[in-house]
Amino acid sequence: MLDYELELGVVVGRQGKDISPSDARDHIFGYTIFNDVSARDLQADEMSAGLGPAKGKDFDTGNVFGPCIVTADEVDIDNLTMIARLNGEEVSRGNSGQMDHKVEDVVAHISQSERIYPGEIFGTGTVPLGCLLEHKRFLQPNDVVELEVEGIGILRNKIVKS
Repeated sequence: MLDYELELGVVVGRQGKDISPSDARDHIFGYTIFNDVSARDLQADEMSAGLGPAKGKDFDTGNVFGPCIVTADEVDIDNLTMIARLNGEEVSRGNSGQMDHKVEDVVAHISQSERIYPGEIFGTGTVPLGCLLEHKRFLQPNDVVELEVEGIGILRNKIVKS
């Protein structure tokens, strides 16, 4: 039960530990698009066992970034249109300002008691309606997923059966 998730990727530019939300943006180099491909059947099994979404979220070919990295000063990260298309059909449209977790909160949380380093990329979580699960659908072989974020570009992935 394969799914995509339309997320922003936060690219760390400066190391730090125990970073406050008010200082978090000073540690961000830039942003990219993150397709947090998810195996919903595996994820459901893991969650019901109290394990967290380990293999349902982290598997070979499951984390896709691109098409580029834009520097933090190039975009207003709090107000970007985010669009998901499946086989050319628009499935959802949202705004980065609607996400549950602001980028500074993500950086602050991850850096609690743990050092973050330049080059690391963190996902922000999905924009509302930014996955097929919310539409009661799943990906099929040969589907083409296009995730577009204003100011960053379009990340295009074809689903292939391996």
